[in-house]
Amino acid sequence: MIFAGVDVGSISTKVALLDETRLLGVRVSFTGYNASTAAKRVLEELLAQQGIEAGNVASIVATGYGRGAVNFADKAITEITCHAAGAHFLDPQGRFVIDIGGQDSKAIELDATGRVKNFLMNDKCAAGTGRFLEVMARALELDLESFAEFSLRADNPATISNICTVFAESEVISLIASGEKRENIIAGIHQAIATRVLAMSNRLARPSKVTMTGGVAKNAGLVKALSNKLGVPVKVSAYPQENGAIGAAVLARQLRAQQ
Repeated sequence: MIFAGVDVGSISTKVALLDETRLLGVRVSFTGYNASTAAKRVLEELLAQQGIEAGNVASIVATGYGRGAVNFADKAITEITCHAAGAHFLDPQGRFVIDIGGQDSKAIELDATGRVKNFLMNDKCAAGTGRFLEVMARALELDLESFAEFSLRADNPATISNICTVFAESEVISLIASGEKRENIIAGIHQAIATRVLAMSNRLARPSKVTMTGGVAKNAGLVKALSNKLGVPVKVSAYPQENGAIGAAVLARQLRAQQ
């Protein structure tokens, strides 16, 4: 049997397919203005890529910002639960997840079975999220893919005292005007985000290692800053952006087994 997880985020929609034992494939595409259409399209594309008929999908779980719009799913489950399940599937030894998405960030403590023990979530503003980094990238006239490369060349990270998107952008513009190197500004942005994540993580059990998920985990400069600030290794799987969809597929498999 085939099981599908659909993670509709504010920026991108991710889909994962599992069978009884393994991950079959994943796909990512922009969400756009219609979450329901995006979810259906990306799932159909992945099924076609894998040569699987839609009728062979036994169960579908939706998650993410737009999960309520996925009207063909058997169940909608929160991102917290799905990210925990996905991280456990990819690394059964992991016990702590930091997920930074397009509009929010989360710290999740897991038990040995991949269930959520405790969590904290910042969804009140875009500070330190994918949206925040997009704004910073525009101010620095760079694409997000260049951020890691630039920050790893920094020799004296700038101080970004305010993580609020509006005020941080003003700080960045002032630093540019003063002649500060982009490398140091970006490294300072990463350190500011890491400091915010540390404050959130410290309110949960202190982890011995961390798994980072979400599209922002592809930024090696931020991963390094987080590891330095937390004082523990930060692991990124081969599927950080697709982690929530993978977890949703894992839960779809469990849902079917319970029927």
